[in-house]
Amino acid sequence: MTAFGKLIRTTAFRLTLVYLLLFALFAASLLGYFAWNTRRLITEQITTTVNAEIGEISDIYARRGLRGLVFTIENRALRPGANLYLVTTPAGLAVAGNVGSLAPGVMASLGWSETAYRRLDEQNTRDHRALVRVSELSSGFRLLIGRDLEERRRLFGIVAKAAQWSLLVVIVLGIGGGIFVARRVLRRIDAMTGTTRRIMAGDLSGRLPVGRSGDELDRLAENLNAMLERIEALMTGLKEVSDNIAHDLKTPLTRLRNRAEEALAKSGSEADYRSALERTIEESDGLIRTFNALLMIARAESGQARGNMDDFDAADVARGIQELYEPLAEDDGMTLRVKASPAPVHGNRELISQALANLVENAIKYGKPPSSILPLSAGAGAAAAGNEIVIEARRDGDSVLLSVTDHGPGIPEADRSHAVERFVRLEASRTQPGSGLGLSLASAVATLHGGELRLGDAYPGLSATLAIPARAGLGDRLAAQTPDVPQKVA
Repeated sequence: MTAFGKLIRTTAFRLTLVYLLLFALFAASLLGYFAWNTRRLITEQITTTVNAEIGEISDIYARRGLRGLVFTIENRALRPGANLYLVTTPAGLAVAGNVGSLAPGVMASLGWSETAYRRLDEQNTRDHRALVRVSELSSGFRLLIGRDLEERRRLFGIVAKAAQWSLLVVIVLGIGGGIFVARRVLRRIDAMTGTTRRIMAGDLSGRLPVGRSGDELDRLAENLNAMLERIEALMTGLKEVSDNIAHDLKTPLTRLRNRAEEALAKSGSEADYRSALERTIEESDGLIRTFNALLMIARAESGQARGNMDDFDAADVARGIQELYEPLAEDDGMTLRVKASPAPVHGNRELISQALANLVENAIKYGKPPSSILPLSAGAGAAAAGNEIVIEARRDGDSVLLSVTDHGPGIPEADRSHAVERFVRLEASRTQPGSGLGLSLASAVATLHGGELRLGDAYPGLSATLAIPARAGLGDRLAAQTPDVPQKVA
């Protein structure tokens, strides 16, 4: 397709032609209305003048007779730009006036008519048009008075010519403007098309150009760029998941196979086989937990869990997690404490509970302070405070904060953005069992709910906070329904 063919097929060019047609019809209607009103006004002026003059001449005839009528007609007919005058006898013979010829039958019918005529003093044979009125005087004489319509014709011709030039100018400017607008839009569309082709070819980093005008194309480009960024992030995450599965799950699968092979090769008794099977089941459970975590992260990042969202109080979630993990914390020499106030949210309760549980599990695993932090002279109270994990649920403005604070070594600030990636385990945590998906799941759940996961210092220790938008209007109802609950210390 040629460049001109593409140009005239654009929506902008077609819309310009439609607007041009509408404007041309409007302009033509306006000029036509103006011409019609001008014609009507001139006709009304002629009829008013002729009616008044007929009244005057009829009065002169009534007072002065035929001689006075002829004298008056002859005098008025000699004036420059005079009207048309003609007096005829009952037999139709001309008595006085300046009309040389009329269309047949004009004098025979009384009233108004538009007719062709020639004046007595004209040498050419071209007929003119006039608007005349024929009236009957006493004794059968007839009087014709009229006015030439040349002035009306000239004015109508001026309006018609102005309309023609105006329409021509409108058409030229409209088509020129349409081509200009269509070319400008087409250049931007072609630029967008080129970018989309590069993206379809595999370059997900391409972005649509955004101008500075802020028009609808710029807004469309901004929204598409945001969508492309989201798609790129999802594809990058998918690639990372594939790579991580290939690398990080290879080790436990290999260990699982080696243990099974070792059991076949070395185990001779039923107890040995049972022990090997128990270790195999334990390793399989770890793999299943890892895959479940990956599936939950995938659900959260793809938005599939949005269909199971409901209104609930995040404080109830915090208390439930505290009761669930209290025995595990006690076995590890830790204490759990919950600080909860009404915190209304709208979301997936299962995912938020799982995300908070992951933060608590991490705090139990890695939140115990190193012995070097507490001096030797520190008492039991200081040691108990150092082994304390605080779960807090509260509302902060338009957000609900679910935080878990420990007094462990924490995460260096430089590693915090890296710590939320899948299968990432920092050096300090490699001695502990785990898959490196806990913080990844918590971050994905926060993003699903329009919030974020914040990692900060607890001086000492780590403060991991899920910041989720609060449910407007639900807080007052929860505050009215929720009794004061004392803080529980494990």
